[in-house]
Amino acid sequence: MGSSDSIGAWQIVNTLVPYGLLWWLAVLGLREGAWWVVPVLALMVLFLARCFSLMHDCSHYSLFRNRDTNRWVGFLLGIVAGIPQLPWSRGHAYHHRHNGNWEKYTGPSALVSTERYERLSPSGKTLYRWLRHPLMLFPGGFFYLVIKPRVELVAGMGGFLPHAWQQLRQSPRPSWSQIVASHKSRWWHSPEEGRDLLLNNLAVVASWLLLCSWLGAKTFWLIYTPVMACGAAIFICIFFVQHNFPGSYAHDSSDWTAMDGAMEGTSDLELPAVLNWFSADIGCHAIHHLCEAIPNYRLQDCQRRNSHLLSGVKRLRLRDIPSCFNYILWDQRAGQLTTIAAQRGS
Repeated sequence: MGSSDSIGAWQIVNTLVPYGLLWWLAVLGLREGAWWVVPVLALMVLFLARCFSLMHDCSHYSLFRNRDTNRWVGFLLGIVAGIPQLPWSRGHAYHHRHNGNWEKYTGPSALVSTERYERLSPSGKTLYRWLRHPLMLFPGGFFYLVIKPRVELVAGMGGFLPHAWQQLRQSPRPSWSQIVASHKSRWWHSPEEGRDLLLNNLAVVASWLLLCSWLGAKTFWLIYTPVMACGAAIFICIFFVQHNFPGSYAHDSSDWTAMDGAMEGTSDLELPAVLNWFSADIGCHAIHHLCEAIPNYRLQDCQRRNSHLLSGVKRLRLRDIPSCFNYILWDQRAGQLTTIAAQRGS
């Protein structure tokens, strides 16, 4: 669990500096119509995925020793990734607290029970399957990073502004902090999350405007769109297969336990060394769920030292990933995830 400021700082430098240089190369290649712009964009996707993985460490306050350093670096990485870090981290912490409890999980990969699926109309079943098709990772990823945070801010402000106006009318001199603290929103769970959402949106949209002005709107969006869509697709895919796989633990609150959720409801993803680097070793996922305070640069050592205790954890390889996307139903009676095909045959 020992965090190192020097290792954390080096990871930020060896991620953001190459990512910035790749942006410069992509602009140059696009303007010259060079063929090598495609591998440059592919590398940018991988570096964006690494940015998100490091933001994930900051969300667990493990990348650096100091909590505030994790917070501010995480906020910066959230701007790069387009997503407000604090609201995301609170939702992710909820996932850690309830992993394997599919009665409570309501995130982007949430699944319905087999009983509820059978109650859907034929068109509803088709839509359910379609929305969970692997190809939906790309438009879904773009929506998740680029569109959803902006929509959430607009929707949230739609409720906050009338509240602020009402407070100003009722009290002659209300403080801004009182107005913010007294507002309850479905779009954020605390004033701090609302502030983070606002500041992230201001920074992200400002960066879009500046880069469009500097590079040209067409050049900017031709680079930004595929990088964000594909980068988000990668880490959503990794998250999905690390919790949706054959035999994955899927219980309700009545008999759920945190230890079983960590050991049986997570998979370890065996990746080539280069992909382990870009994903910040998040493939060592069971040990991460057992102790989220372990920084990414300690995960492999922790996994090796405790391998005798992790023998029951599901191990996946790259070739296993496609089959994981079949496990999109929760069999509540069996306490496992299952497939549409298995449900039809039952």
